[in-house]
Amino acid sequence: MSELVSTPIPPYYTVIFTSTRTDGDNGYDETSTRMVELAKQQPGFLGMESVREDIGITVSYWAELEDIKNWKANAEHLEVQKTGRKLWYGSYKVRIAKVEREYGN
Repeated sequence: MSELVSTPIPPYYTVIFTSTRTDGDNGYDETSTRMVELAKQQPGFLGMESVREDIGITVSYWAELEDIKNWKANAEHLEVQKTGRKLWYGSYKVRIAKVEREYGN
């Protein structure tokens, strides 16, 4: 993803997922692509920005907190979360925040 997401006028919500990876791909890239496509289909999904170096940072944007809860509870996403904890991530954090203001060009 090489462009910044165009978000609506606040307020809206964000999920900030930061992680360190284990060695090897182990199906990560393919599954990650699938999760992005699945997230795009979820009600309230506004967009996503992601980078990976030593630490990966993925920021997704959502219209409502309920949309985030529904995404977390999605059956396919739940299975991938289990695999991530077991196979792909050395460590991770999920942070959820309300965006009250934004500015930029």
